[in-house]
Amino acid sequence: MADSFGPVRDDNADHAGATVVAADADHSGSRKEPIRVLVVDDHALFRRGLEIVLAQEEDIQVVGEAGDGAEAVDKAADLLPDIVLMDVRMPKRGGIEACTSIKEVAPSAKIIMLTISDEEADLYDAIKAGATGYLLKEISTDEVATAIRAVADGQSQISPSMASKLLTEFKSMIQRTDERRLVPAPRLTERELEVLKLVATGMNNRDIAKQLFISENTVKNHVRNILEKLQLHSRMEAVVYAMREKILEIR
Repeated sequence: MADSFGPVRDDNADHAGATVVAADADHSGSRKEPIRVLVVDDHALFRRGLEIVLAQEEDIQVVGEAGDGAEAVDKAADLLPDIVLMDVRMPKRGGIEACTSIKEVAPSAKIIMLTISDEEADLYDAIKAGATGYLLKEISTDEVATAIRAVADGQSQISPSMASKLLTEFKSMIQRTDERRLVPAPRLTERELEVLKLVATGMNNRDIAKQLFISENTVKNHVRNILEKLQLHSRMEAVVYAMREKILEIR
């Protein structure tokens, strides 16, 4: 199929195997049942286009569609798809926010974000929320089917331009970590340590507030103070840093 959802780049080095994260697997005879896909996008025309394209693939079956994240969670619970192909930004409930709920109601489902957003923050948040793939809508239709098969086989798929941004950020994080090791670890208050420990367990601000009998705004202030003291940019970075520096041990 030569169709595409948008302009396809000619930089073949970037598009080796459609992504730079994992090579394609041999799918001949490896799966008896078709890969069941739930398509989630707020544009009905785009959903229909995906269905038409994927209908040509004998080993892929579109079992349902949804127009927003809230509907996607309900459909995932009902249909239990193998793959959820989902946009990032949608009305009512976005794709990233829906990821965690989908993993709760359909733990075996694997989520691929298919979006126009090339924002690093969306990529990081999607991965943290449980997405296995992050693809830009500029990829060709052939690459969508290839990515679905790869993720169904346990691989991760990230569009080349996004993968390069991820690698750049990792290098920057390593450099910042090396620089901080020359400086004594700052002291956190007992309450900040309590908050950090709960953050490390994956609790959100609302749940932390209930656990510690404080307001959600107070939790936000504690998290902000923790990040400022440690000179970090995200909650997860703070947890990793605290464990590495033995500020906090999680059993």
